[in-house]
Amino acid sequence: MAKLFSLLLGVVVSLVFVANASYALDLKDTGKSIAGESAKGAVEGGKSAVKGKVEQIDINTAPVDKLKTLPGIGDAYAKKIVDNRPYASKSQLKSKKVIPAGVYDKVSGLIVATQPGK
Repeated sequence: MAKLFSLLLGVVVSLVFVANASYALDLKDTGKSIAGESAKGAVEGGKSAVKGKVEQIDINTAPVDKLKTLPGIGDAYAKKIVDNRPYASKSQLKSKKVIPAGVYDKVSGLIVATQPGK
C-alpha cells in the first residue's frame, strides 16, 4: 500500500511539474510574465520591465499606494514609512526600526532615498 501511495504521489508531482513547465514556456512565447505584464515596457507597481531595469521607488516622496506595491509592505508599514520621513538613506528604514530586517531585505533593491536638491 505504501509503495502504491509513493508511486501515485510521484506521478502527481511529475504532472504538476510538467504542467508548470509547459505554462512557463507558453508565457515565454507570448512575451508575458505570470503577472500579465508585457516584457516590452509595461509598468506595474513601480517596476519597469524595459531592458531589465527596475524603476526604484523613492521612500521620501512616494505616496502610500505606491509604497504598498513593494513586497512585504502593507497599509501599516507604508504609513510608518511616510510618518517617519525624511530618510537620509534607505537603510534607515531598518536602523530606525520602521520595518523589520526581513522586509527591508526584500525591498532594498527596489527603493531609494533621494535627497532634495540644494
